[in-house]
Amino acid sequence: MRAILFDRFGGTEVLHEADIEVPQPGPGQIRVRVKAAGLNALDGKIRSGAMEAAFPTALPAVPGGELAGVVDALGEGVRDVQVGDDVLGWSDTGSYAEYALATTVAPKPAGLDWQHAAALPVAGATAERVLDLLGVVAGETVLMHGAAGAVGTLAVQLATARGARVIGTAGASNQDYLTSLGATATLYGEGLVERVRALAPDGVDAVFDLAGKGALEDSITLRGGTERIVTISDFRAHQLGITFSSSPRERSAAGLAALAQDAATGKVVTTVTAHPLAEAATAQQVSDAGHVRGKLVLTVG
Repeated sequence: MRAILFDRFGGTEVLHEADIEVPQPGPGQIRVRVKAAGLNALDGKIRSGAMEAAFPTALPAVPGGELAGVVDALGEGVRDVQVGDDVLGWSDTGSYAEYALATTVAPKPAGLDWQHAAALPVAGATAERVLDLLGVVAGETVLMHGAAGAVGTLAVQLATARGARVIGTAGASNQDYLTSLGATATLYGEGLVERVRALAPDGVDAVFDLAGKGALEDSITLRGGTERIVTISDFRAHQLGITFSSSPRERSAAGLAALAQDAATGKVVTTVTAHPLAEAATAQQVSDAGHVRGKLVLTVG
């Protein structure tokens, strides 16, 4: 099968297309003929070797942790999925490929296209996990740094659905985008504390840092301490006494199915920019540079 892989750690130049064997599903696994693969910032960090301590990677490796596609084969013991089903979920073997193995998937609603389906698993689970960690409830004000990306796009909507007010930071080109999602938009960078205080004179109740670009000190100032601040991007968190939330091992098929249904009906909006599989290196360059609006997706089948 056709796949993108890397044989050594480094920049995007280490990514290349290759023909490799089609994987065979083990007990409890399914094989998916991939239609679209979600691309995450973590993919580039693993490729570079920066995450080797947390995510040991056997080389050569196929990147990609999420997919949408058609069930192609069933491993022993699989009863809740059938060959031919349209699904979305998390990949066990890397999703930058024509076929991938998966253990946790949800049905893809007919009204949801492949690209938008592939944008949901990681971003949706991350957004929900952090909002739960922060204990966000109705009537509260949440500050989100770097809210225009894949996780932020969903986190803004999920938080407002809980009845919270979201102040989201982004660059000038994404201010209207954040407003369209339901956030109160403001610029990041110098003067942020003053801008947020003007928008929320009574203070912010929680902070979700998606940017990882030096916003933690301002967050501590705005919160008056480190309580109810969570980052998924800034590795200085522990030095500052702030919670760093990484991807959990537990994955909820039921939660993903509900999110997919909301996306299919328009209750939740997703924004994608698609690249063909052969342009995976280019797509990762875009991801590595930051400032992505919504989700980057690779089209495969």
